[in-house]
Amino acid sequence: MLGSVPTLCPSQPSKSTVETHTKMSLVAVPFYQKRHKHFDQSYRNTQTRYLLDEYAAKKRASTRSSSQKSFTQESSSERASSQTSLGRTTCRLCAKRLNAESEEEHERKRRYQSLEASYGEAKRERFLRELAELEENVHLARSHAQSKLDRYAIQQMVEDKLAWERPTFEERMSRAPEILVRLRSHTVWERMNVKLCFTVQGFPTPVVQWYKDGILICQAEEPGKYRIESKYGVHTLEINRADFDDTATYSAVATNAHGQVSTNAAVVVRRFRGDEEPFHSVGLPIGLPLSSVIPYMHFDVQFLEKFGVTFRREGETVTLKCTLLVTPELKRVQPRAEWYRDDVLVKESKWTKMFFGEGQASLSFSHLNKDDEGLYTLRIVSRGGINEHSAFLFVRDADPLVTGAPGAPMDLQCHDANRDYVIVTWKPPNTTTESPVIGYFIDRCEVGTDNWIQCNDAPVKICKYPVTGLFEGRSYIFRVRAVNNAGVSRPSRVSEAVAALDPIDLKRLQAVHLEGDKEIVVYQDELEGDAQIPGPPTNVHASEISRTYVVLSWDPPVPRGKEPLMYFIEKSVVGSGSWQRVNAQTAVRSPRYAVFDLAEGKSYVFRVLSANKHGLSEPSEITSPVQAQDTIVIPSAPGRVLASRNTKTSVVVQWEPPKQQDDLLGYYVDCCVAGSNVWEPCNHKPIGYNRFVVHGLTTGEQYIFRVKAVNAVGTSENSQESDVIKVQAALTVPSYPYGITLLNCDGHSMTLGWKVPKFSGGAPILGYYIDKREAHHKNWHEVNAAPIQERILTVDGLTEGSSYEFKIAATNLAGIGQPSDPSELFKCEAWTMPEPGPAYDLTFCEVRDTSLVMLWKAPVYSGSSPVSGYFVDYREEDAGEWVTVNEATTANRYLKVSDLHQGKTYVFRVRAVNASGVGKPSDTSEPVLVEARPGTKEISAGVDEEGNIYLSFDCQEMTDASQFTWCKSYEDIGDNERFKVETVGDHSKLYFKHPDKEDLGTYSVSVSDTDGVSSSFVLDPQELERLMALSNEIKNPTIPLKSELAYEIFDKGQVRFWLQAEHLSPDASYRFIINDREVSDSETHKIKCDKATGIIEMVMDRFTVKNEGTYTVQIHDGNAKNQSSLVLIGDAFRAVLDEAEFQRKEFLRKQGPHFAEYLHWDVTEDCDVRLVCKVANTKKETVFKWLKDDVLYETEKLPDLEKGVCELLIPKLSKKDHGEYKATLKDERGQDVSVLEIAGKVYDDMILAMSRVCGASASPLKILCTPEGIRLQCFMKYFTEEMKVNWYHKDAKVASSEHMRIGGSEDMAWLQICEPTEKDKGKYTFEIFDGKDNHQRSLDLSGQAFDEAFAEFQQLKAAAFAEKNRGKVVGGLPDVVTIMEGKTLNLTCTVFGNPDPEVVWFKNDKDIELSEHFSVKVEQAKYVSLTIKGVTSEDSGKYSMNVKNKYGGEKIDVTISVYKHGEKIPDVSPPQQAKPKLIPASASQ
Repeated sequence: MLGSVPTLCPSQPSKSTVETHTKMSLVAVPFYQKRHKHFDQSYRNTQTRYLLDEYAAKKRASTRSSSQKSFTQESSSERASSQTSLGRTTCRLCAKRLNAESEEEHERKRRYQSLEASYGEAKRERFLRELAELEENVHLARSHAQSKLDRYAIQQMVEDKLAWERPTFEERMSRAPEILVRLRSHTVWERMNVKLCFTVQGFPTPVVQWYKDGILICQAEEPGKYRIESKYGVHTLEINRADFDDTATYSAVATNAHGQVSTNAAVVVRRFRGDEEPFHSVGLPIGLPLSSVIPYMHFDVQFLEKFGVTFRREGETVTLKCTLLVTPELKRVQPRAEWYRDDVLVKESKWTKMFFGEGQASLSFSHLNKDDEGLYTLRIVSRGGINEHSAFLFVRDADPLVTGAPGAPMDLQCHDANRDYVIVTWKPPNTTTESPVIGYFIDRCEVGTDNWIQCNDAPVKICKYPVTGLFEGRSYIFRVRAVNNAGVSRPSRVSEAVAALDPIDLKRLQAVHLEGDKEIVVYQDELEGDAQIPGPPTNVHASEISRTYVVLSWDPPVPRGKEPLMYFIEKSVVGSGSWQRVNAQTAVRSPRYAVFDLAEGKSYVFRVLSANKHGLSEPSEITSPVQAQDTIVIPSAPGRVLASRNTKTSVVVQWEPPKQQDDLLGYYVDCCVAGSNVWEPCNHKPIGYNRFVVHGLTTGEQYIFRVKAVNAVGTSENSQESDVIKVQAALTVPSYPYGITLLNCDGHSMTLGWKVPKFSGGAPILGYYIDKREAHHKNWHEVNAAPIQERILTVDGLTEGSSYEFKIAATNLAGIGQPSDPSELFKCEAWTMPEPGPAYDLTFCEVRDTSLVMLWKAPVYSGSSPVSGYFVDYREEDAGEWVTVNEATTANRYLKVSDLHQGKTYVFRVRAVNASGVGKPSDTSEPVLVEARPGTKEISAGVDEEGNIYLSFDCQEMTDASQFTWCKSYEDIGDNERFKVETVGDHSKLYFKHPDKEDLGTYSVSVSDTDGVSSSFVLDPQELERLMALSNEIKNPTIPLKSELAYEIFDKGQVRFWLQAEHLSPDASYRFIINDREVSDSETHKIKCDKATGIIEMVMDRFTVKNEGTYTVQIHDGNAKNQSSLVLIGDAFRAVLDEAEFQRKEFLRKQGPHFAEYLHWDVTEDCDVRLVCKVANTKKETVFKWLKDDVLYETEKLPDLEKGVCELLIPKLSKKDHGEYKATLKDERGQDVSVLEIAGKVYDDMILAMSRVCGASASPLKILCTPEGIRLQCFMKYFTEEMKVNWYHKDAKVASSEHMRIGGSEDMAWLQICEPTEKDKGKYTFEIFDGKDNHQRSLDLSGQAFDEAFAEFQQLKAAAFAEKNRGKVVGGLPDVVTIMEGKTLNLTCTVFGNPDPEVVWFKNDKDIELSEHFSVKVEQAKYVSLTIKGVTSEDSGKYSMNVKNKYGGEKIDVTISVYKHGEKIPDVSPPQQAKPKLIPASASQ
């Protein structure tokens, strides 16, 4: 297959000598580009021919036109001459003149022809020269064309041979995009260029788009800002002259038909500030990016903060970080930071990210797996050497998906990848707490997809598996899951992507060199000649043998032919003589194949055949016999396990390697708390060495350890257990003393004091060595030859006026530790000041979150008078002013400092005081962090089994050098006549020999050689009393009682006295004593005891006034005894007597009909009050009655006594229902009465209960407009003014007034707003209180709601005013009048109206003409009369009177019937008052 075919140089000949040599293609491009065919473009040959043809045609046309022009000029001259010679006859003179002219003309022609000839010669020579140049150009063009044609012929030949293979290759090459090199973040200065690069592979070629903070980058929007390039799968985005706005997250997305991938990186653009300016020197351009080359210079590196041993779980995130001080600090030049895991260099990946700069180096894990467990080392490399720090990262298994399932496998690796085959290996999980692993499942997934396919049907028992069936040219990732009896584990971390390609293909590539440093890359197959059928494979052998499969390997045939190869594998049982094809269904393309399904115990031989499209080769040579069996076995158990002390929380475990250690993967270490038999894994990934530091142990706890070896087959048996070891720090020399202080000086000697070393080295300090030297002297001189025990020493033999400095070293069993730093210079001059010297040896204990206790020692130099007290000062570290803790001096040499701030660091000093004043302050103490230590324990007080009182304290951080020191008032007490100290291991107790009030006080304990472990306990009178009582109970045992003596009253009025002991033996005895007189079991005092339950009781049938007194029970059981008394005198006795009498009467009452429940009441949903009682022991003859105020209360129906419930419903309760209600039961057996009085509080409670029902059922507030104003109404089931209701306007309570009237009816409550104004707008709330809750309804009367209501009110008001003032008839007329003819009829009525109404009379709807016959009279504008004199029959008819003014009026009709004298009076109905008819205002105008 061809590589990239280069273009030949124009000067290169068509036939050149070809120098061939083999060259591997190792360019850094994606693997599929190494196999990619880059075909030349054939149009180049066509274009060359076209240019040559066009050039030749132009030259021919130019030559032809020049020749034709010359020929035309000659022809015209000849025609002119002939025409002259053939002219007419002329005279001699004329002829002579003509001849002369002809000669002149001929001479001119001759001269012209001579000139023309010379010109033509020059033109010919020029033409010949151009022709030669043309021929040379043509020859050169032909050479170029021939070379291109030759190259095209070679290309076409290769293309034709591989044309049939192209579709298969393209299909195999098809893959989703995969990023090989991801984007990396950059931090740059402004005006610098930034280039982001990444490499992606995929087929078809992915399309790449760039994004800035998720927005597509368009080059056209900002011309010149961005430059995007793509070459050989490497894609770049360059940002020109970056500014601060270019700080963003940049993403690149690659897409093709098979998928999409993306990568992103952050770009941070920093602005120039002061010394942060970039370089401007050494001729470098401004803003030059940081070089990745480490400069050859020296750096001094100090680790300020270091990462420690870290414990995490799978799936979590963690960052290992160190804070560094790098000197000199250069902005552009830094040392190199490298991270190692188990001495293997860690590289950035999608799991790990590194950062180095700004004074710190960090390694971050985005998703932890057990693969990440190990010893991590940070190395800072520079010319000055390597500075490094290491700590272990432990990664525990994540919670299993199924309880009891094993942890995930780890360290997944892919080996020997080929066209369709790869071997996957892994490491097994630690199954200390789970059942053993029985196998593994292997999954594969093609890169660019999320489709995981299980590769094996049955679990694989070893940690290696050959995966077959891969598609050539595609990339895959793998994962493994472990299986045990409980289930399947979580999957392991996925492997790195591996491509299914034959690595031998690269070896078969050869570069064919041409002239001009040009070359073409071809396969070696192209040089093998015309071989078609391949030869047989060679070197067939079993490269891997296991119990379940055999992996065969071979070399491709030579010659192999130019066509793609396939292989067929055949097997034969040794001795059978028959061959069976193994891969009959699937062709193998890789020179590797795993053969499964081999019979156990049988030997096989194998052979391989190669094939291509031309045919099948001969079989290869037969392999030697192969039997399917495990070549490695499970390792034997490791040898002896030794555990040794390391630190307070770690132990070093070492072991002997196993005798059988084939292909060991490592070891697992387990630990167990001594005596618990609960084993826990110490490491979760196999370690490859036989020494391991187990971290995370509990200080002071005892452990045992065991180890097991691991290989691909499985896990060994557990080793023998180690000896029990207690977790303590290893024994070392002590650290140096510190705080050297001058305590006194007499001019010839100095008294020095110092503080104990912070770390004793794990053994008691045996003493101290002091050295001295005089100022400006180099040599130190020994002060004491033998170690001194005390931490105070007087150095003699000094020269007065000289200055000295001292250093001190401590010693223990391990040796002499490092000496302290030299003290400050002390001048030897006598102290004569009257004030005291400095206190010394400032120590701290009981450091808690806001307080601590400070102790010190008295000054050695007391001054002119004894020390009377001390002041204690403190301040925050690095702060300015000192703060005095105590306003008055304290005589004690200790002080508890409170009200400190948690997490702050303080320093302290002490000033001694005597009669002369305040002395010199002590040296400033070391800084103290005010914060309680994790796991801080306190002193506990208790009493042991013998009744001894003690104080107890535990410390698990003890070392061999640690000692408990007990103090009272912070003064050592030790063992004396009042106390005894017992210490066993890490437990210490302080016993009180004779506890009494003298032992009250503050007790403290401190543990030396620890990180300040201490505590205190205040023994106050109450606590001492409690402990004394408990001690007395233990020394003088009593029978514990579950219950003291108590009484119980039975239904018949009997009284039972009883108590219950915790436990009574069969030999226990007891006595009942009443008023100091023992009583025995009798009819009046029935006494018994149940020793199984411990209950002792006495029952008295009749309890009377004679039984007042004290009741006592005494119990004896062996040496233990107890008694309990009950005093029933006075009110206590009367209460018992009354209850006993009540119970007796109740018993008698219940013999006849009685009330099981007396009268009580409730409120129904309809807001009615219901009286309820329950009756019992009734029969048909029993009579039940309801009475109110002793008067029979009639009900619609009598209650059904058989149901046992009687009810009386009182609807709509009001004050008229006050009274005493009784329910009575009576028959021949007796009677019973229940009384309930509805009044006072009972009535008020009923109203509240009704309010609760009404409040819950209240409707929303509604608006009703009236002529008087706006009314807000709330409808409910029942309302009475006795309910506690309130109205609120804008949250202000409304009182009833002329403007706002409050009222209600039976079914609603209302608020009348009379003559509303703008001030009445706002929120209105109606509230009803039910004794517990407020029920509220609100309405916002503003805006449109108010406007509409106000408009309606105005209308109604106007209508009411009109109604009030319109014309109307006040005293009415009769509707019918019967009168005899001849008489006078007078109709009179009273009218009203404002203004005064107009009165008009009509007869039969026509105006009445006034006359003497008809007369109308109006008096005082209100009395109107119509008089008809001498009534006739014609006056019969309908008379109408209209009373009207501008607001309207009324019309009244009166029917008058006239009969004649002597006629019978007509029968008419009795006259009634005529009903007026309304006349509207519009009609009245």
